[in-house]
Amino acid sequence: MAEERREFPSLQSWTVFGVNGDWGFESTVEETENHLSHASTHHGIYDLQVREDDDWQMVQKQGNQFVVNDQPFYVNGFNTYWLMVFAADQSTRGKVSELFHQASSAGLTVCRTWAFNDGQWRALQTSPSVYDEEVFKALDFVISEAKKYKIRLILSLTNNWDAYGGKAQYVKWGKAAGLNLTSDDEFFSHTTLKSYYKAHVKTVLNRVNTFTNLTYKNDPTIFAWELMNEPRCTSDPSGDTLQSWIQEMAVYVKSIDAKHLVEIGLEGFYGPSAPDRAKFNPNSYATQVGTDFIRNHQTLGVDFASVHIYADSWISQTISDAHLQFTKSWMEAHIEDAEKYLRMPVLFTEFGVSAKDTGYNTSFRDTLISSVYKTLLNSTKKGGSGAGSLLWQLFPDGTDYMNDGYAIVLSKSPSTSNIISLHSTRIATFNSLCSTKCKWGCKKKNPLEEFLYHDDL
Repeated sequence: MAEERREFPSLQSWTVFGVNGDWGFESTVEETENHLSHASTHHGIYDLQVREDDDWQMVQKQGNQFVVNDQPFYVNGFNTYWLMVFAADQSTRGKVSELFHQASSAGLTVCRTWAFNDGQWRALQTSPSVYDEEVFKALDFVISEAKKYKIRLILSLTNNWDAYGGKAQYVKWGKAAGLNLTSDDEFFSHTTLKSYYKAHVKTVLNRVNTFTNLTYKNDPTIFAWELMNEPRCTSDPSGDTLQSWIQEMAVYVKSIDAKHLVEIGLEGFYGPSAPDRAKFNPNSYATQVGTDFIRNHQTLGVDFASVHIYADSWISQTISDAHLQFTKSWMEAHIEDAEKYLRMPVLFTEFGVSAKDTGYNTSFRDTLISSVYKTLLNSTKKGGSGAGSLLWQLFPDGTDYMNDGYAIVLSKSPSTSNIISLHSTRIATFNSLCSTKCKWGCKKKNPLEEFLYHDDL
């Protein structure tokens, strides 16, 4: 999420009613869970449980869908950026396991987190190509622990913002080495700074995990590599500078690791290459930050699209229905573009609402989350490109001092937890019912059809 809004220091039994009554089902989740539990005792397409003897396979892409073992893999996930830093301290390492346990219990299957900490407190990379082995072992732990809970990781490789170092730290390193640098955006264009970044990429991808003995580039626990969190290059609104960097780095990552998926980390703003889509941007400034959603994602080596959703950061910090309207149109526009122009999946890799916003209440948060899930399910039903979403952000108990306003603690948020768990159940059900061979749009005749394809979704 953008720097200016950040401050860094089991399925239950309930009848399903939508927020504000805008959608609902006649069945109950308890009944569905009972059916799923019964189904999972049989082999075949109804087996929702990941058995210990099952291969833990890489996530792949077929057309505009993610697949694992030729089964669809729609995503319900979350962000927790600080896992490596917490794992580096024995006094807080347990919070990593606690979080994964809670997320897994809610059916969440993907976590996005940082695989970088550049030159700051508990830095992974203390200076160019110099690493703190204890912090690297902490990242090893995060990956090994994620696998225990059957959670896959999107690992981001650096930051556009100053938090955890990012491009500003690379520029500081360059200046310390005697380079004449005048802008943090030279991260994207200066040969030496690009070589620093490439060296970091190479080191991370070739890392051998001290817990699993697996090289990162061979580990299916890793869902994808993200080039950068929210890249922007405001010094070149044409987008050419950032486009060139994306082209170079996506191909470079693939040259080391052809097995894993790659995404950019974009917020999703439309740029000069698609002037007719600029109307969907949250404001006029979004067109001027050097990113270009369609053009950027047409780059060789980029496998799927990323989009963030922050109506309260981009439009107004006062809660209103306009946030919901924007969220729906923003998502539908990007799903359409991913289908029509990009022919790839799109993940909404960050979305949320801050408790610090004027007019905030838990009911609005639930409504927003439900709206995101509903929009995605409408795409899923049609075999569309809407491949999933990742909440910003999930925290375990006892980490309130890290809360930027967006933190969701499942144990303290029963209504939100229920919504998340229900969506996880729907996604898991769909993933288990269909294979890519059935052309995605089929409606298999079974007792869960009403649950999956209810007209009011």
